[in-house]
Amino acid sequence: MKNETIHIENLSIGYPGKSDVKVVADGICAGINSGELTCLLGANGVGKSTLLRTLSAFQPKLGGEIRIQGKEIESYTDKQLSRVISVVLTEKCDIRNMSVTELIGLGRSPYTGFWGTLTKEDRQVVERAVALVGIPHLSHRMVHTLSDGERQKVMIAKALAQETPVIYLDEPTAFLDFPSKVEMMQLLHHLSRQTDKTIFLSTHDLELALQIADKIWLMDKANGVTIGTPEDLALNGSLSSFFARKGIVFDLETGLFRVDNEYTTQIRLSGHGQRYAMVRKALQRNGILANRNVESETYIETGDLKGGGAFVLHRPGEEPICLTSIGDLLAKLHEISF
Repeated sequence: MKNETIHIENLSIGYPGKSDVKVVADGICAGINSGELTCLLGANGVGKSTLLRTLSAFQPKLGGEIRIQGKEIESYTDKQLSRVISVVLTEKCDIRNMSVTELIGLGRSPYTGFWGTLTKEDRQVVERAVALVGIPHLSHRMVHTLSDGERQKVMIAKALAQETPVIYLDEPTAFLDFPSKVEMMQLLHHLSRQTDKTIFLSTHDLELALQIADKIWLMDKANGVTIGTPEDLALNGSLSSFFARKGIVFDLETGLFRVDNEYTTQIRLSGHGQRYAMVRKALQRNGILANRNVESETYIETGDLKGGGAFVLHRPGEEPICLTSIGDLLAKLHEISF
């Protein structure tokens, strides 16, 4: 059963200005559970970093409560906080002459003495963190020889070695290519389940967050912070209104965002699954509104992957035209009027 690790009540965040206090967001009420991956989304400059720094106790809150494991965050000493919260920042760590294992071992600092000497138990914790992140093959590498993705995994392993119930991450996929972004988000989701930790991260990877996160925090200047599962935020219109700007539309049929194309015509599309989705995407990119609800005498039958074969174009009073690729289908549609 999931437990509420972090409880936030009427939180106000911001920072002092020259003449007054700059309030970035207020009235934030939320709970963050163990065993869940929570993603914070918002435009640049909206205050995501301010919120993350406040939750991490790097800067004071303006008002309200942040309770971690039932205790107000300001009641913790720095040493106590280091055993409750671990943070993985965006910045690349420029570290030389240190091995991966040595860097991950620094995560044990809250538990070691002044000299930072690791006990047998500390080394076992480090080994478990390495195994959880899946990087035993990197253990003896020097940190400066790692790729961006490998280095980020090492920093996550260091946070795991810190053995805190809460892990905050600031843009963990910022410097990664797309396959590595997917792998990183999947890893974090898996770790939240396997370790039962509370993992909270800010990200610009909207599509990945919608597919992988358990909870989404939408942050904007107009509405503050809106919280819910990706599915609830889709159904109640929060995602649509959040990105209600020219060129971006939330597609309820796919559960993803898409470019808002200008349509010059429309056509009925039948079928389901991947073939249907790919044909619909290609047609809409070419200015043709296509879905099951369009009423038109001309229509396209996409079939399914198991059936394979052709895409079939039906026109009134004519024999069906079978086409073997979406490229051929688009070419044929350009030839005819409908």
